[in-house]
Amino acid sequence: MVPDGAAALAPVMVVLSVIGVIYGALVSLVQPDLKKLIAYSSVSHMGFVTLGLFTAVWLSGGQFQNAVQGIDGAVIVMLSHGFLTGALFLCVGVIYNRLHSREIAAMGGLTARMPIFSALFLIITLGSLGLPLLSGFVGEFLVMLGAFRANWFAGTVTTIVVIFAAWYLLWMFQRVMFQPPQPSSAGFRDLNTLELAGLVPLVLLSIFMGLFPSFFLDYVRQVDDALLHKVAVSMASPEVVAFLSHIVH
Repeated sequence: MVPDGAAALAPVMVVLSVIGVIYGALVSLVQPDLKKLIAYSSVSHMGFVTLGLFTAVWLSGGQFQNAVQGIDGAVIVMLSHGFLTGALFLCVGVIYNRLHSREIAAMGGLTARMPIFSALFLIITLGSLGLPLLSGFVGEFLVMLGAFRANWFAGTVTTIVVIFAAWYLLWMFQRVMFQPPQPSSAGFRDLNTLELAGLVPLVLLSIFMGLFPSFFLDYVRQVDDALLHKVAVSMASPEVVAFLSHIVH
């Protein structure tokens, strides 16, 4: 809507995005509440979205052909976030319905009690931390690629923060699933039909996006190209005009 303003503020927004990614990751590391941990991890992932959007705007002045990767990555991160974080919150609900607590210290040993749930929870967790072949990897990789092309420091910091995501998510999974079983979980049943109906489609969508990202990217790129054309035309650099002329012809 305001391409000139977006272009002028792009460096500031990139800095704020990197801060958001770091802040969400660090707060997630110290959260004792499972739901709050996932909520702050969501803040960190949204930092990837704004980072991808504004590195694309930043690049669109002189490297338009490279800028699209950032905005493609931002849109894919949003889609993947809907699959994976929605599934993580459903997993919290499954545990809370049985335990009536969201404290990670009160959980433990759920692998033995709920094997099907544990397997699905593991796939969702790995997807959220960006494991290749799952949806979380595709968007984050494109965003980081765009970040490196816009500013090497922003790209380097964001890449390091991905390690923090693996840290807090795997540590969370280890405490919830592999600590000694708590007496309070002795009578826990595995997933029922309704819970499976909620979780399985989200897991399958994450796997499908990770294996076939072009199915989503081909559709998203049509819209992203149009948006970046608007920004680039507003900035009207000679390189952009030449690139647009090449596309038109």
